[in-house]
Amino acid sequence: MGALDGRVAIITGAGRGIGREHALLFAREGAKVVVNDLGASETGTGRDLSPAQGVVDEIRSFGGEAVVNGDDVADSDGAKRLVQSALDAFGTLDVLVNNAGILRDRTIINMTEDEFDAVIRVHLRGHFLTLKWAATFWRDRTKAGDKVKASVINTSSTSGLLSTAGQANYGAAKTGIATMTEIAQKELGRYGVRVNAIAPAAVTRLSATVPGFEERQARNRAEVARTGFDKTDPANIAPFVAYLATADCPLAGKIVFVRAGTVQLFQPYTVVDKITIDRRWTIEELADATAKWGDITWSDELDLG
Repeated sequence: MGALDGRVAIITGAGRGIGREHALLFAREGAKVVVNDLGASETGTGRDLSPAQGVVDEIRSFGGEAVVNGDDVADSDGAKRLVQSALDAFGTLDVLVNNAGILRDRTIINMTEDEFDAVIRVHLRGHFLTLKWAATFWRDRTKAGDKVKASVINTSSTSGLLSTAGQANYGAAKTGIATMTEIAQKELGRYGVRVNAIAPAAVTRLSATVPGFEERQARNRAEVARTGFDKTDPANIAPFVAYLATADCPLAGKIVFVRAGTVQLFQPYTVVDKITIDRRWTIEELADATAKWGDITWSDELDLG
């Protein structure tokens, strides 16, 4: 018996990297998987279905069930067709894993509008559209009297949650995804849908484009030789995502950092101090009352054990 027996899952960006590992583990745990991937480059150009088809072939080789889908998740009709592909192939949908993404890193001054828009489109709009059409299906099932135990796993990033310079487009999208996750849980819980997000850390095509990659890889190879455990392997992320996808997982509306053998729960934005008076402030009073805030710093250190 697998942890996901009978569950039908859509996994976007599943042709390579983290998404591929999700798809393989889901299938090994008994899920029927729609492997979605345009097969574009890391910057979002081109199209090649062979990576997604390769994952489907691998799943079928060990007796799993999977179909390929090459729709664009950031196109409304494409996202709707993606959801329909699960219904056509397997009769239902239980899990949506939003993983597809691209990078076009540049500082704000040097970033073009197209570079900003392209990343926001794939990440934030792509998450929204697949979520919209999947949620519509689950709402309709609930209204028809069916009992729904659906799960959505979105993909955020510390590039947004902890703000990485040079990634204003990507970071803004990823922080937006975290907020959308929390809002979606408040809206969709009534329909039997649980919505969570992960902020994964692993080596992929995208992370390989970040400056300093070769130096980090050299250090990692040395650690692997010493410990026998590759902390950067994308396969390390999949077990927690599979857990979130199980029918009876109690977690909902959570944002979680996942790397190697470490899983850490983020706390959403929260108030840490306040100033108040019983009339309108003056500028001089505000300058004096908020001066202490200039000394407040936030920890952006994660346990990367």
